[in-house]
Amino acid sequence: MASNSVQTAAHKVPTQVKDHKLVQLRRRQIVDAAVGLFVQKGFHRTTTREIAKAANLSIGSLYEYVTSKEDLLFLVCDAIHGEMEAGVTQALARAHTAAGVLAEMIREYFLVCDCMTDHIVLIYQETQSLPRKWRTEVLKTEVRVTGRFFEALHRLCDEGVLPPLEKPAVDLMAHNIVVWGHMWALRRWFLARQYSIDQYISLQTALILNSFNGASSSAPGSQA
Repeated sequence: MASNSVQTAAHKVPTQVKDHKLVQLRRRQIVDAAVGLFVQKGFHRTTTREIAKAANLSIGSLYEYVTSKEDLLFLVCDAIHGEMEAGVTQALARAHTAAGVLAEMIREYFLVCDCMTDHIVLIYQETQSLPRKWRTEVLKTEVRVTGRFFEALHRLCDEGVLPPLEKPAVDLMAHNIVVWGHMWALRRWFLARQYSIDQYISLQTALILNSFNGASSSAPGSQA
């Protein structure tokens, strides 16, 4: 699960168990079992009884930690976003120089995408199956993860580490980084045959930085 320094929305899912650490442990166990079944059979064709069996729990025990299959799908989405945000936060703390911040953030984020490929594919396939309240939470978390990149990019522009860009361009660049991480999961069937994850990270980081320089040179008011 995500680092304790990152606040996820998992606590909003009702549970009958009071032990917070046990809830985290069992929910991760259930989520990992559910992802495999959801990817293999689809969300709607998978039963909670099958998930309980795959998680080595009784159906009664399963319902002590979630109230519905939709809760489980939400926890899958929350887990991936929590891991992403935790990775980016840790990269920020670990970077020794301002110039290394962005590369470190991108690397950590892409590595999470690599580890949680099935989770990401599942989010794209099944988010529409969530009740509105859970969809809203998922989108809020997605925006928050993107916001981590926006804040870092904006600060690096202000400090002169990156070329200056207007706020809309920085916002778009942050969204591009998030989507390019997802692309490794969504098109891994092809990309993994061409590149290792380290090669993919290196090439994408170079493209992102080059795009930043290109966007700056073509911005209104820039010299030809």
